[in-house]
Amino acid sequence: MPGKLPLVSGRKVCQVLNKAGFTHKNSKGSHVLLKKESSPRNLIVTIPLHKEIKRGTLNNILKQANMSLEEFLILLKK
Repeated sequence: MPGKLPLVSGRKVCQVLNKAGFTHKNSKGSHVLLKKESSPRNLIVTIPLHKEIKRGTLNNILKQANMSLEEFLILLKK
């Protein structure tokens, strides 16, 4: 069974996704769009810049980014 999703800030999620190859595309208000160009399709993820992102929102972000929880936790610790 995978570990529990951590409570992290939106800025920390952006940092982790930057380590995974995402780049800043656009910002509007309190949300940031990150983009990763990959061979099958381009991935675009919207991150709310909240102090603490809810676990359900983080789970949806990871699904959009096509990233497993294990990958996220490894990059979070780096």
